[in-house]
Amino acid sequence: MAKPPSTKRLFIDGPVGRLEAIFELPEDEVVVGCVVVCHPHPQHGGTMHNKVAHTLARAFVRKGFAALRFNFRGTEQSDGEFDDAVGELDDALAAIEWMREKYSELPLWVAGFSFGAAVAVKAAVRTEIDGLISVAPAISRFASGLETQPGCPWLIVQGDQDELVDIEETVEWVDGLEPGPELLIISDGEHFFHGRLVELRDAVTDFVERNGH
Repeated sequence: MAKPPSTKRLFIDGPVGRLEAIFELPEDEVVVGCVVVCHPHPQHGGTMHNKVAHTLARAFVRKGFAALRFNFRGTEQSDGEFDDAVGELDDALAAIEWMREKYSELPLWVAGFSFGAAVAVKAAVRTEIDGLISVAPAISRFASGLETQPGCPWLIVQGDQDELVDIEETVEWVDGLEPGPELLIISDGEHFFHGRLVELRDAVTDFVERNGH
C-alpha cells in the first residue's frame, strides 16, 4: 500500500493577493515531475478540498510528482473576489509559475475539474506545459472560442451521466479539435464521480505513465 504523501499548507503570491494552497510531495520526496490542480466552481462550493481535485493531486503524487492545489481568489482564505474565470486564469498562471520556479528542470502538468478544468485548458494555451488533465470540463461556459488548443499530451475524462456538463457537448467540442485530446468516457459516471474516484485516479495515472515524465 502506498504511503501517504508529505503535505504542507502554505500561501503563494497571486495577482490580487495571497492564494491559499496545499503542497504535496511523494513520501520518499523523490520528485520526477510536478502538477498544478485547479478546483471546481467557487460559487457552487468548489475548493481545493474537493474530492475530485484531491483525487487528481494524489494520482500524480503516486507517480512521483509534487502536487500543488490552490484556492482561487475569494475562496476560503485566498484574497480577492470571484472573477468569472478571467482572474482565475491569472491565478492559475501564477500557481504554474510558482511551481515552475521550484522545479524548473522537471516536467510540469496542469489538471482541473469542471470550472477548474476549463481554467486549466485556458492556462495550457497561454503557457507551455508538458501535460494536461481535464475532468468534466465546463468548456462552453468558461473556455469556449479558444484560438488554439494545448499542444501537450491531453486527457479529458467525463462521465456519460454527467448532470452538469453535457457529454454530447463535450464530444462535439472534442471532435472539432485537431488532433484533439484523448477522451475517456466513464460509463454511468456522474459529475462528481461518486463511487468512481478510484477508476478516475487509475485513468489519470495510466495516462501519465503512457506520456512520460
